[in-house]
Amino acid sequence: MQLPEYDGLDAVEMARLVADKELSPQELLDAAIERIDARNPALNAVVHKLYDRARARVDKLPDGPLKGVPFLFKDLKLMLAGVPTSNSTRLFAGRVASQSSVLAERYEAAGVQVLGKTNTPGFGIMGITEPELHGPCRSPWNPQHTPGGSSGGAASAVAARMVPAAHGGDGGGSIRIPASACGLFGIKPTRGRVTMAPFMGEGWGGFVQEHVLCRSVRDSAAFLDAVDAPTPGEPYGVPHKARPWSQEVGQDPGKLRVAFTTETLYAGQTHPDCVRAVEDAAALLASLGHEVEIACPPFPRQEMIRAYFLTVCSGVAWFVEQTAKAAGVPVRAKDFEPATWMMSLIGRQTSAAELVDAQMTMQRTSRQVAAFFERYDVFVSSTMAQPPARVGELAISKAERLQMAALRRMPIKRLLDLALDKMGEGKLAYTPNTQLFNQTGQPAMSVPLSWSGQGLPIGVQFAARFGDEATLFRLGSQLEQAQPWADRIPKGVR
Repeated sequence: MQLPEYDGLDAVEMARLVADKELSPQELLDAAIERIDARNPALNAVVHKLYDRARARVDKLPDGPLKGVPFLFKDLKLMLAGVPTSNSTRLFAGRVASQSSVLAERYEAAGVQVLGKTNTPGFGIMGITEPELHGPCRSPWNPQHTPGGSSGGAASAVAARMVPAAHGGDGGGSIRIPASACGLFGIKPTRGRVTMAPFMGEGWGGFVQEHVLCRSVRDSAAFLDAVDAPTPGEPYGVPHKARPWSQEVGQDPGKLRVAFTTETLYAGQTHPDCVRAVEDAAALLASLGHEVEIACPPFPRQEMIRAYFLTVCSGVAWFVEQTAKAAGVPVRAKDFEPATWMMSLIGRQTSAAELVDAQMTMQRTSRQVAAFFERYDVFVSSTMAQPPARVGELAISKAERLQMAALRRMPIKRLLDLALDKMGEGKLAYTPNTQLFNQTGQPAMSVPLSWSGQGLPIGVQFAARFGDEATLFRLGSQLEQAQPWADRIPKGVR
């Protein structure tokens, strides 16, 4: 392929080469398009191409800090004027945005070249990326396996070296889970750090934060520096950064007090490969001079699981109604995937009192967890409880579809409550460790420190105090230096 060095360059290095006139934005654009066309057919990561738009802008890019860097937007929520955002639902397929999100404007002001939109599950509600609208996305490490979700297309594209970084969003682990499944670095920023203006103030009761998936810690810091200023009317306050995040990368994190667990937080059992990943990470941290011990934040497990799903289901119900309204049709089951419709039914049957009770549960727990982080600087667990599943393994079964069909005909509150409880027990078994920090609003990152016996990536999760991304960037760069991962490339890319 042309520009063979492209696969080994991160976004910061690409931008430096452009600034120093050693590479042109056109060369990077051509190299990215060539790789997307060559590698995407086997992975189904990019579902909408914007090549003509990128070519029209290549000589007009702003002189931002990321000028010329090829980039992809997740096909969910993020709006780009004149471009469709389907949210992986049939009602929005081909629906063109009339206005851009502030975040999209900030990315483009930084100088990136947006080449397309990436695959995501319908409404972003699954930890896998297998939507009916676009079909399943696959991991470049092994196409028989999922890249995770909901930012699965973004992760697959970055791991396959189509682009050095791609936009994602995280409402329950949707940056960290695919980062783990694809051997990438991914951080969910503190609640309120990245704006959702002008269309929304929050997503899923404040769970959702948007950022990027990438291969280097410095890329993550650079992209967050480019977009993290608040806009007027933000619903949440967030501690200001002391200096640019990029200046935290490479700084000594000091001697950190680290707690870790190999147990799951919300459901299921931890696979031996994931246990080993956490234990190896704990040993690495100790060798770097940190104080490491076994401990876990206190929280009411079942109450928090229920609060999580009640909040998400209420958000899905709202999103379903807004989607139907925008499309000019009644709210109908046939227009949505079964899981989406089921969650919307639960949300529509959730009372205001139940939702407030869920909020109070999460607020009380947030105080408990914050007290834990007065004793510890960082909490470590596996990002996922299991190695990446095979494509189709976590899809809705035939029996579940029949049960959902019955509930569509008789959406009885008691039966929907049972479905809600089952959802918490079964659907979190693979990914039970990320949701807590969406609920508390704390920053958390997945770092690619391990691989399974089958050669699949295993991420380790690190969470810090509310507003303390600085510690994560310092620690992340220390781990990156001590145990580099960038040179590990999927076989299909070599």
